Amino acid sequence: MREVLRIIVKYAIILVNKILYGVKIVGRENIPEEGAFILCGNHRSYLDPPLIVTNCKRKVRFIAKHDLKKNIITRLAVYIFNGIYVNRETKDVGAMKEVLKTLKRGEGVGIFPEGTRNGMAKGIQAKNGVAYFALNSNATIIPVGIKGNLKPFHKVTVTYGKPIDISEYKKDRKNKENLEKVTNIIMDKIIELI
Repeated sequence: MREVLRIIVKYAIILVNKILYGVKIVGRENIPEEGAFILCGNHRSYLDPPLIVTNCKRKVRFIAKHDLKKNIITRLAVYIFNGIYVNRETKDVGAMKEVLKTLKRGEGVGIFPEGTRNGMAKGIQAKNGVAYFALNSNATIIPVGIKGNLKPFHKVTVTYGKPIDISEYKKDRKNKENLEKVTNIIMDKIIELI
């Protein structure tokens, strides 16, 4: 049932986005055909997760803040796309384990390193979650940039960037400095796309 709903909702969102925002997709070929991958993009609007997930050529489980359970529409969307809830107020070990299990199965996960909408604009330090998951799995990191005006009938471009190589940092993956270095590399790559 969830799979049928996912397909229907996915194509409905793609159609609406094409009509309302003239969404252009660039770099879809950068998403690996198989194996674990992490999509990490800039976060400006509640429209970002559907833009990234529905235009990806593979299934993606997005990290969703726990508060989204309060709204029936967002709760339904998280259910349909098999999202992973995370409590941002605590170190949510259950969510971390679920992300690592998903990656170990060779699947895709989507995360916003900013941790909140417009984090960069607000001067909020990016979170180290993407770096942690990338260093502790064999996942390919794909930066994603969303640019354009998110008002109806304006152009929006979603760009899937080239995979980010962090192999030199994997030897000492528990080093906090390495986590921060990898986070900064990821954010730089995202910024290049916007």
